[in-house]
Parts: sequence; C-alpha cells; structure tokens
Amino acid sequence: MRGSFACLAVLALAGCAAPSGVASAPAAIAVSEPDGARPAPDSMRWLFGSGEAAAASIQSWRSLADFVVARAAAAPERSVPMGLPEATGGIADTSCMAADGSTKPYAAVFDVDETVLLNLGYEYWQAATGEPWNAEAWAEWERDGAMHTAPVPGAVTGLRRLREAGVTVVFNTNRETANAAGTIDALTASGLGDAVHGETLFLKGDDAMGSAKDGRRATIAAKYCVLALGGDNLGDFADVLNDRGRTVRERRDLAARGTLAALWGNGWFVLPNPVYGASIRGSVDEVFPPDARWVPGRSNPTEGE
Repeated sequence: MRGSFACLAVLALAGCAAPSGVASAPAAIAVSEPDGARPAPDSMRWLFGSGEAAAASIQSWRSLADFVVARAAAAPERSVPMGLPEATGGIADTSCMAADGSTKPYAAVFDVDETVLLNLGYEYWQAATGEPWNAEAWAEWERDGAMHTAPVPGAVTGLRRLREAGVTVVFNTNRETANAAGTIDALTASGLGDAVHGETLFLKGDDAMGSAKDGRRATIAAKYCVLALGGDNLGDFADVLNDRGRTVRERRDLAARGTLAALWGNGWFVLPNPVYGASIRGSVDEVFPPDARWVPGRSNPTEGE
C-alpha cells in the first residue's frame, strides 16, 4: 500500500490557475543527487537488505499457499471474512454460491506494494537522497518503474502454487487507475504473472471510495469466492481496522485480540513492512503502555502499587 495522500504544494506555488481550456504542464520534480554512501534507514536495511526479512516473507508465503490450496480442496461454502461496505462491524463473509446456483471461482486477493512487489528503485531514490515521499515522483514511478522492481521473496512460488490449484490471483492496490498499464508491467516484469484491470487488478479510482478498499473487495467478492487476503497493512483486510480515530494501542489490541486474532494465518496473511504506512505512526508514549516505562536507577513500581 502506497501513496494515499496527494500533495498540493504545486498548486500553492503556482499562484494562479491555468487558462481555461489549456492543460497545465506536469510539475518538474526536483532531483537531488543520489549518494550511495548515505546510511540507509534502519527500516529499509531490514526490509530490503536483510536475510531475516527474506525469511519472514518466504515463511508467510509458504503458509499462505498451504492454507489456500487446502481450503480450495475443502470446497468451502463461505468466503473468508473481509472488510465490506455496510457490513455489521465493517467485516463479513459472503456466499461462495452465485445467484444461478453455481459455485463462484476461487480467488485470493493481494495488495501489491511490499506485499507481492518490492519498490526497490523508488526506495533507493528516497534512501540515497533523503527526499520525503513525493506524489509526483510516485506517479512517475507507477508509470515507468517496472524494470527497477523485484518480487517479495516467496511471492513468485506462492502465486504459482495458487494458480496451479485453480485459484485466481486478484490484486487490490492503491496505485492509481491512470497508471494501470505501468502496474501491470511491474507485476509481469517481476514474474508475478499477468493481470487485467477490472478483472484481476483493482486500483484506486475504480470506485468513488478513494483509497478505501472495502468497495473493491465487494466487487471482487460478487464474482469470486475469496479464500484468503494478503497485505502489509491492516487496511488490506478491512477499512475499519485503519480507522484514524483509534489510538495506536487500540489499533494493536483490535488486531491482536478476539475474533480477528483467529484470522491471522487462517485466511488473513500479513507481510512485514516497517518502512511506511499506518503501522509506523505513534509517539513513544503512544507505543509503550504506562506499565512498560522502566528507567534505570529508579524504583519503577508497577502501576497500582
């Protein structure tokens, strides 16, 4: 999941609108000179450079493929629970039977960025220049970055196993509809298979819900019996999990307790991504609960003593 927030700085700097009927020229992107000797951020070192990240990804993809292949063989009557518009609590399953009484084809639904595809070229540019995320640069990356990507470790084998089992692979990503061709090129170049926009590839802009994915999930579930979901962000499973009104601790507790906790590895599969997204927000006090705030040289009584 990438780039949900548009940057309006170009309009502010322009100071006036383009004349009626005249298209505005694309804003030039300031390009800093890359410096490969810069220290890479710790999160990028881990995700893009470490053996541990590769191992975690392969582990997730092996578990995911094992689950989906077994689930397809069991001929389920209901899909995996997922975020859907109008669902009670924001999450529901759907019937695997079509209106005509036939069984819907099986599918597994995946986010793209840092779930099946590593955006190595874009992240290199950010790491080597120190530039923050930039909407214009990201749009250019979506269009033209295909040859500078790589598959997430384990994804090529995992997706192949699903397809061999007769399960359709569907991508649901917040890349832009206008850049569909570039996204398809990137998936193909990284060995992740073909995708067809509107059939096996769904993008931000395909409906009126913006970066929210529940509407697209409903469109997919109307055609397919969805056996599993994969992503690097809780919004890849249900929009309600990314409600900005929740604190960092409340979001964690929601994912880690109750009925949702039972879905991890059992229809919902998360891939590691410490580089960007909703998972990395929070101050020190928001991340660490009061009973965890130990300081050397103090008595540090537990809460309530």
